[in-house]
Amino acid sequence: MSLEDRAKATAKNIEGKAQEAASELTGDPKDKAEGQAKQAEAQAEHAKEDIKDNIKKAID
Repeated sequence: MSLEDRAKATAKNIEGKAQEAASELTGDPKDKAEGQAKQAEAQAEHAKEDIKDNIKKAID
């Protein structure tokens, strides 16, 4: 497990949530979509790290 990769994914998720919340105030659908995309990307990164952890556990 790469703690650094997980931290980056968490930061991207927080950034996406903030961008999505800001879009609610401004009414900008583009910002909302970008925020949601960042959150989805962060979820994918976490899933990738989970797979890497599971493979490492299986080998050990």
